[in-house]
Amino acid sequence: MLSFNIRDAPNVKDGEKLYRYNGILYPAIVSPAENLKALESFQARPDDVMLVAYPKCGFNWMVAVLRKIMAAGAMVTKEASQMPPLIEFCSPEVQKIMDAAPCPRILGTHLHPNNIPASFTAKRSKMLVVFRNPKDTAVSYYHFTCENPVLPQAKSWGDFYSKFMTGEVAWGSYFDHALAWEKCMDDPNVMIVTFEDMKKNLQQQIKEVSKFLNVSLAEDEITVIAKESTFSVMKEHSKESHGQMGDVFFRKGEVGDWKNHFSKAQSQEMDTVFEKHLSGTRLADKLQYHLYC
Repeated sequence: MLSFNIRDAPNVKDGEKLYRYNGILYPAIVSPAENLKALESFQARPDDVMLVAYPKCGFNWMVAVLRKIMAAGAMVTKEASQMPPLIEFCSPEVQKIMDAAPCPRILGTHLHPNNIPASFTAKRSKMLVVFRNPKDTAVSYYHFTCENPVLPQAKSWGDFYSKFMTGEVAWGSYFDHALAWEKCMDDPNVMIVTFEDMKKNLQQQIKEVSKFLNVSLAEDEITVIAKESTFSVMKEHSKESHGQMGDVFFRKGEVGDWKNHFSKAQSQEMDTVFEKHLSGTRLADKLQYHLYC
């Protein structure tokens, strides 16, 4: 596999931007094979907090919320909370630095649960998983590929939709991720939060996440965190937090934007696929698919 520097991204051909590792596509520029190989022996800790999300399900939004919760609970200092957001972006050298970081660590990943380092399960680390209805996820991911130079640029919405449905996008199939996490819902160290519930009642989600992490917060602290963490506030400050990519990471944050992109046939196809893979599951109930899709 070719090796690239992120500064080279605009000049790298689309056909060279993705590669397969253990059968799943990954972005070669930011997650080269040496990163993923080193992660196989990454050592988790019992007090690690791992934030997990399929791309464009609300990861960056929850990163900010999680950091505020941990800092307010005096779990981490402001500096210690600024860990690299995705472990697969970290080179073997950076992973060694992470290995020496103080406890507790806030980590994050888009990796399929089967590819998350086994030590996180062995050490019983907390895993906070964020999901979003697949139709809005697909639309947000499509726009992300149109603006992000490290990923192949979608030729059209229809072209991207086809790749999304077959899992031929970076980090693989949404439905494979969903099925794998559905099997983990009985694990007391796994909590699943949805983008839609965050939009509906962010304060309640902050309260539930705090409880899951054993962080004791007063009602007024929860209120302040919620006020500072709405999607609109995050978007307003996105240039400060994410530089020139701010508007790319925080685009609309709407529930139902898929209606502006999906054809009737595409909507029906995704309904069929969702029913086939997730009908009757607890994750389907959590996502409230029939309400939002």
